[in-house]
Amino acid sequence: MRALPLLLLGLVAASAPAVAQMKLQPRAGTGGPETRYFTALDGLMEGNADVILKETRQGKTVTAAVLDVCYPAQKGSDRKDRFIANLTVNGQTLSGSTQSVADKQPVAVKLTRKQTGDTFEFRGQITIGQNVTEVASSDNSDLSEREFQDNQATDDAITAQPKDFTDVSPESVGVRVKLESAADFLKSLKGDAVEVSTSSLAVTCDAMRAGEQTINLTVDPEHAATLLTKAKSAPGVTAAGWTSGVIEMDRTIRFPAADWRDGDKINRDKIATTISSVLAKTLSAKPASASWNANTGKLKLILKRPSPIYPSLGLTENLEITALVSPEKPGSSDRLILWVSSPVTTTTDDSAGAKLTLTEDTGSDEEGGEPKDDNGSIDALIKEFKGQRWDADKSLWR
Repeated sequence: MRALPLLLLGLVAASAPAVAQMKLQPRAGTGGPETRYFTALDGLMEGNADVILKETRQGKTVTAAVLDVCYPAQKGSDRKDRFIANLTVNGQTLSGSTQSVADKQPVAVKLTRKQTGDTFEFRGQITIGQNVTEVASSDNSDLSEREFQDNQATDDAITAQPKDFTDVSPESVGVRVKLESAADFLKSLKGDAVEVSTSSLAVTCDAMRAGEQTINLTVDPEHAATLLTKAKSAPGVTAAGWTSGVIEMDRTIRFPAADWRDGDKINRDKIATTISSVLAKTLSAKPASASWNANTGKLKLILKRPSPIYPSLGLTENLEITALVSPEKPGSSDRLILWVSSPVTTTTDDSAGAKLTLTEDTGSDEEGGEPKDDNGSIDALIKEFKGQRWDADKSLWR
């Protein structure tokens, strides 16, 4: 009968080392390599450099580092160059050499890294070609992998197949294309009825790192689908679709298309005449000109009325209004949308004989001011076109 307790005691004793060994094992995931990021080095390239320093650490010891710096190719230039240097770690010293991506300039990096509590200091030199930049950056905080990725998230808001033109604009097109194919794509647009945004031609640091850039185009809404079909088939294009543009929903109406078409085309002459007539009444002005832009499909209206500034001079107030009409969604639709801008006012001397030369003093305008009252022009257009207005609170037409 005593053999059983002895057997149990032996089993407990035999298992004790195993239990102790289990307790000494580190928790899963601890003690392994960790990636941390710095996204700034104060004053580098006079504060114009976009910096990412990626460190791999074992505990507090840095085992590997990569320095990615994007910077103006020339001082004051929008054109960017970039280098990526794999740095050798020797105690507190990070050093390495490489070549810049665009201009093939030799690059040398030598930095000293010092940690104080939760902040880090970097000092040293970065040499690009013949230019030497002194680095003296303190109080730097690092980011985790997740924090870094969250900060890097970008969205060019290209929508390939929008359900309608309430979130994107019918005349505004975005094309995302690989950097090595961007020049050929732009050359393919020569001679086309399309406008290219010059600001989108600059290759940003984000574009250099992503290897692709977004070209922003403005096109007549009636030609947008054809342009997108062409773009999607072009080499290097990774996305193409509509994006944000001039359409502001609080100044946009929707109305039945039947009375405003001539066959399958929008009757633009009729629409221009109608808008001019309505605005002439609401703005107490006389229509002076109306012209459609062949590239963008925008209507430019000029109306004139006597200026109240100095009545005895007989000055003229010129009201410039831009409008855009389009089907309410890509493809065929039995409804159209019409956006009309707020009036832009200038004053001229149109009297006979010698004239005053006038200039608009924009410096006195208060920033963020409300646009001038257009005397209920949108409501009057809704009535004339038998249309609807967008309800932003309920996200529907009413």
